[in-house]
Amino acid sequence: MDIDFSEINYLKDPTWQDLHADYEQFLLSMTGPTVIDVSGKNQEKFRVFTTLLHGNEPSGLIAMHRYLTEVLPQEQPETNLRFIICSVEAATSRPLFSRRYIKGGMDINRCFGKNCSFECLQGQRGYCQRASLIERAIKEVEPEMVIDLHNSSSSGPTFAVSSVVTTETLSLASLFCQTLILSDLTMGSIMEQDFNCPFITIECGGCQDEQAHEIAFSGISQVASCENIGYIHQEKPVEVIYRPLRLQLKPATELSYAQHDEGYSGVTLKDNIECFNFGSAHQDEMLGWIDGNGLDNLQLIDKSGANVLDEYFYARENQLVCRHNLRLFKATTNKNTAINDCLFYVVKLISAEI
Repeated sequence: MDIDFSEINYLKDPTWQDLHADYEQFLLSMTGPTVIDVSGKNQEKFRVFTTLLHGNEPSGLIAMHRYLTEVLPQEQPETNLRFIICSVEAATSRPLFSRRYIKGGMDINRCFGKNCSFECLQGQRGYCQRASLIERAIKEVEPEMVIDLHNSSSSGPTFAVSSVVTTETLSLASLFCQTLILSDLTMGSIMEQDFNCPFITIECGGCQDEQAHEIAFSGISQVASCENIGYIHQEKPVEVIYRPLRLQLKPATELSYAQHDEGYSGVTLKDNIECFNFGSAHQDEMLGWIDGNGLDNLQLIDKSGANVLDEYFYARENQLVCRHNLRLFKATTNKNTAINDCLFYVVKLISAEI
């Protein structure tokens, strides 16, 4: 698929004809990344939502379309809104919402803040160019907040992620969920950029979960109707979880899933690994199996670039075992995501949290 990485389309106060009958037709009407501006009561302020940075994470688009077709005709938002729909080509690849990025492409949410002249291969530079266009589309309106809407590949509870914990980020998170993860990981994500305003990422839940779409819709509607972002009443307490790390396969390591040890090469995770998204993994609990290379199949890189895998896991014969009580996020049986992104995010639990 040929992509024009210099393209970004703008649409202001869309009509029902622009929005089409449903979100799928609306998506298919787009030729590339699309910015939708909605006029609010206060014309001086903007609130920004980004969605579909990954083409297989539809909740933000579904919720945005529902807001524009159901709520907006009845109620004008308090401020201007800007919705940025990013990886349209990946999302429209058949079947719809099946690809994180197009075949031969790369994850655009690893392309922000990079100097393409030095850091990227020739075939990757278009994605950095698009990331720069998206970043510019946010900064040009000087927003008072930015919310980036995502899904997990597998079912799990909704949580927010931010690079800082402030009253504003906690309050915004409370409109969607009860958990905020403080992350200092450096991956080239949009969240790491400085927009001079509160920024949170929302992982709405599984990409096929109706509840995830509902959470995204409810959150957008509440943000749009809030008079003052700085004074949101926090409806429920938000738990803060500090600095998770990403468990990854080392290059060329094979990955399998199984109920029992089948003797596969590389790493084999339990086929119910997603269940850990809803609770904790206990000290000495087994998560899968490893071949003769043992823990050398895996890496857990901290902020300083050190592999701290041994601080979290150990090998018991050929089993991958938790060294401490751990909390896992975004554990998935989606093999493509697990290989190209990570197996899951993990933090140590203190005894009071168990």
